Amino acid sequence: MNKAHRDSIQVLDCQILAHYQFAGDQYILTLDSPEIAKVTKPGQFVHLTVSDVLAMRRPISIMSVDVDNGTFDLLYKVVGEGTRQLAECKIGEVLSVIGPIGNEFQMGDKKRPLLIGGGVGMPPMISIAQAIKNTDYQPFAILGSEVPFPFNEKLANNAKDYVGATHTMPQLEDWGIECRLASLQDYEGVFKGYVTDLAKVYLDGLSADEMAQVEVYACGPHPMLEAVAKLAKAYDLPCQVSLEEYMACAVGGCAGCVVEVQTDNGPAMKRVCVDGPIFDAQSVF
Repeated sequence: MNKAHRDSIQVLDCQILAHYQFAGDQYILTLDSPEIAKVTKPGQFVHLTVSDVLAMRRPISIMSVDVDNGTFDLLYKVVGEGTRQLAECKIGEVLSVIGPIGNEFQMGDKKRPLLIGGGVGMPPMISIAQAIKNTDYQPFAILGSEVPFPFNEKLANNAKDYVGATHTMPQLEDWGIECRLASLQDYEGVFKGYVTDLAKVYLDGLSADEMAQVEVYACGPHPMLEAVAKLAKAYDLPCQVSLEEYMACAVGGCAGCVVEVQTDNGPAMKRVCVDGPIFDAQSVF
C-alpha cells in the first residue's frame, strides 16, 4: 500500500442518517463518521458494503463532508446488483466502510480552477469546491448529466448566460462557486452539448491573463475524461483527472484496477485505488 494512505484508511461501521432518491436511479447517502469527515481530502473515496448478501464492496467518491456534525455524503447511481441492493438500505442501518482511500487533487497556485464533472463523476468536483470556498480561488464548475440532475437546479445569481446555460447547483451557489450545467438533453437553462463544449465557451471568454490562471480538474466516464484531456492539451492547460475503475480490494493488494501511465522512466502500471485515483491527464491519455 502507498505509505501516504497507511495512517488515513480506517475500517468503520457507519450508520445511515439520510438516503435520498432522485430521478434516473440516483441516490445521495449521508453516513455518520466523524473520523472520515475530519480527514477526507478532495478526490478521495470509500469502499463500502452494500448489503449482508454481497461480500464485494463498492467504491464511491466522497461528495462532501460536514466536520461539525461528523457526516459525509455519497452520490451514486444504480448500475448493477450491488448498487441496487445499496439503494434498498434504510435510515438507521449500519454499513461497513473502508476509507478515505486514494490520493487527493493537488491544488496549485493557479487561481481559476476549471472543475468538470460528469454523471457520478460530479462528487469529486463538488468536494474540491467545498474545500476551496471562501479562499482566493475563483473556480468555475461544469456539471454534466444525461439524466435529470440529482438536485433541484436554480437560476444562477450572476445571471450570466453561457449560450443558454443559466442554471446552477444550489449547494455550489450557496458556497459562492460559479457553476453551469450541461447535457445533451433539452433541459431548460442547461447548456445543450458536451461538458467540453461548454468549457470551450467559458475558456474563449477569458483574457490572456485569466487563461494563465486556469488549471483543469475532472472526473467522469472514460470518454469524457479523454475529451477533457484533449481540450486541456489544445488550450495548453495543466489537467488532473480522477479515474473510475472496477475494484476488488481498493487498498492496493489485488492489482485489479491498474492502468498504464506514462512516467519519466517510460510506461508503468499504476493502481487506481492507492496510486490514484488522481493522475495527470496527459500521462494517462
